[in-house]
Amino acid sequence: MSSRPVVDVLRRHPRAAAIGCGSSMLHQTCEALVPVAIGAVVDGAVRTGDTRSIVVSLAAVLALFAVLTSAGTFAFWTIDRAEFAEAHFLRTAVARAVLREPAVLRERQVGEALSIATSDTRHAAESLALVSWGTAGCFGMLVSAVVLLRIDLALGLGLLVCVPVLVLGLQALAPRLEKQMHTRQRSAGLAAAVAADLLNGLRPLRGFGGVPEAVRRYHLASRTSRDAAVQAATGTSIVVGVSTLATGAVLVATAAVAGTFVQQGRLDVGEFVTVVGMASFLADPVRNVSSCVQQLAVSRASARRVASILEVPASAPEPPTATATVRDVRTVPGEVLGVVTTDTATADAVTAALAAGAGTLVEPAQTHLLGDTLADALDSGPAPAGRGVALALALEAAAAPDDLDTRLTDGGGNYSGGQRQRIGLARALAADREVLVLRDPTTALDAVTEDRVAAGIRRLRAGTGTTVFVTTSPLLLARCDRVVLLTGDGRHRTGSHAELLSDPDYASAVTR
Repeated sequence: MSSRPVVDVLRRHPRAAAIGCGSSMLHQTCEALVPVAIGAVVDGAVRTGDTRSIVVSLAAVLALFAVLTSAGTFAFWTIDRAEFAEAHFLRTAVARAVLREPAVLRERQVGEALSIATSDTRHAAESLALVSWGTAGCFGMLVSAVVLLRIDLALGLGLLVCVPVLVLGLQALAPRLEKQMHTRQRSAGLAAAVAADLLNGLRPLRGFGGVPEAVRRYHLASRTSRDAAVQAATGTSIVVGVSTLATGAVLVATAAVAGTFVQQGRLDVGEFVTVVGMASFLADPVRNVSSCVQQLAVSRASARRVASILEVPASAPEPPTATATVRDVRTVPGEVLGVVTTDTATADAVTAALAAGAGTLVEPAQTHLLGDTLADALDSGPAPAGRGVALALALEAAAAPDDLDTRLTDGGGNYSGGQRQRIGLARALAADREVLVLRDPTTALDAVTEDRVAAGIRRLRAGTGTTVFVTTSPLLLARCDRVVLLTGDGRHRTGSHAELLSDPDYASAVTR
């Protein structure tokens, strides 16, 4: 998004914005003409008592209301549909940015990013409606002024001066209101982030007695959010109060002047009805414009927060450490390869280098399960032919729970760490990628289960693709065709698990 994110929203939906503006302007025009039509009925048909004229006039008023209703309904339908599409686009874009670029979360908490992806994307999409309704409101005021100019020059000029001054005055309050809204939404996002962090760490907090301190911190964050919300609500109330007071003043002044003109003979009864009706009608577009001004402040603040995520530049890949040892890892199609190192940076570099290849899947040690049921957590995309059989074999090889209808709590918390690890392993095996990299896949398993899983992986992957274990587990390494030892000083050695046990560095790394 550019430096003007609301403009970007309009550019993505030019047709909807144009149709919405046009239809809502037609709606406001018809509303503005209703007092004119009623005034004409009073001045002509009712005063003369001609039945035919009365029927024709009433039919014309009904037709005017029919056009008014149709145009308003079509405008709402068009804008709402575009808003839903834009909100979906922004939510998807934010989620994609968070998933693909870790730097997005470098200076913000996950809860704040969640608030941006939900609340702020919705408010940013609402700018489509706000621009349409605001434009229509201004157009309605213009039509009213033109009608009043034709009735009486003084009345028309008075409204042409008063109404723009009123709208510009409300617009002058927008920057301050926008700043308050930005502060409110940011503090609300931070409070949500604190709440999410506390819920995730509730078990250890209870363990070391940190619940009171956690409650105190959330209380502070929530109070900050409350104060910001009160300040923003105060600003909004001021805008609404000023708008209502100014609108009332315009209505009273217009009615008073029109009544004086009737007494002077400058206006007849029908024109008086038109003027008073037009003055009452003006309250609606003025309220719409003032409401759009304050709501647009919210949309701009939200759009800027969304843009702050979407505009994060892609971070340059960090040069892997231990480059020389990474080059020593060569995969052979169809083999099961073990990589052993006690240096975390080297293990990260090897995993990253292998993950860069096409058709490669990397399964981390820690598993987070997504979805409502176990079946959802194991679903990795459109199911190819035979996916059900492959999934069953993968669950068996990983010794994972196979009741696919089991409901999941948040992140799969109703499963133990070992069960989640085996479910994640089954998910990776079912994907049947050309190269499968498993980083410490059995750290949460007991020795008996680990040996069973190691045998299952070997059996399932044999001859179907390359499997790489980045691990120090002897049970996994014993089932590898080849093992590469990488040391922190750049030395490497290749052989079978049994052969490498004579190396002191290897033996020290894999002995438990």
